[in-house]
Amino acid sequence: MSAAPGSTGPVVELSGGAVAIAGRPILRGIDLTVPAGEFLALMGANGSGKSTLVRALTGLHPLAAGSLRLFGTPYDDFHDWRRVGYVPQRGSAASGVPASVWEVVASGRLTHRPLFRRLGRRDRAAITDALEVVGLADRAGDGVSTLSGGQQQRVLIARALAGEPELFFLDEPTAGVDLPNQHVLADSLATLSGRGATVVLVAHELGPMATLVDRAVVMRDGRITYDGPPLTHDQAHEPELSARVALAHVDDLDPGHHHDHETVARHDHAPHVASPLDRPAEEDR
Repeated sequence: MSAAPGSTGPVVELSGGAVAIAGRPILRGIDLTVPAGEFLALMGANGSGKSTLVRALTGLHPLAAGSLRLFGTPYDDFHDWRRVGYVPQRGSAASGVPASVWEVVASGRLTHRPLFRRLGRRDRAAITDALEVVGLADRAGDGVSTLSGGQQQRVLIARALAGEPELFFLDEPTAGVDLPNQHVLADSLATLSGRGATVVLVAHELGPMATLVDRAVVMRDGRITYDGPPLTHDQAHEPELSARVALAHVDDLDPGHHHDHETVARHDHAPHVASPLDRPAEEDR
């Protein structure tokens, strides 16, 4: 049975997930559950598999093994994609096609209305709200190609926001983006999170978004090596330190708790349906 909008149950449940690309294993033994309303940071070095994991969760990469449920529904039976927003890695809002900022953001409403139906009042309100959230309301009529890379990234986020998603995936949204635009992106995600959306953020470094994170998952060599409280950048890139942080956190919560050092720090356990979400330009393998 599908989880209803506003449900507090898990919105993502991946068990024993594995992904192989061109016959080469990329992800292995991934167990990941994301509860509704959580802000999850998916971290790790370049090539660790974090972007591949997000693409598997959105159907852009088929699972070679394991099972995936979205909003309580098995992936093969899930069709309510308007509940899911996705911003690809290092995407361009321009895409070589002349379009205004407003037009690009308006395309995010396609999942809410029949093809060729004119935008209604609710559609326009959602578009306006999305532009305001990312701080681009004053640039709505400008051509996307006239914007900076950081501003174009904000347009892509606004496009996803216009769809009013409950589950929001962002793949390295601050890569190559200057600090002022990173702060605007952080403010935009704070607004989205404050409205109750579930956010899964892929990041090499969190920067201004660090204060928003509820939980960190760290990947290495296609496996999850840490799943627990938020980490600093240095901790996320040092597996041994990540393990110690996890154990220390358990001790803080329950000093009498007995734990197995191996099971805290390591998870060893990677349906072909084309996803309706945009295909990203690059692979993180």
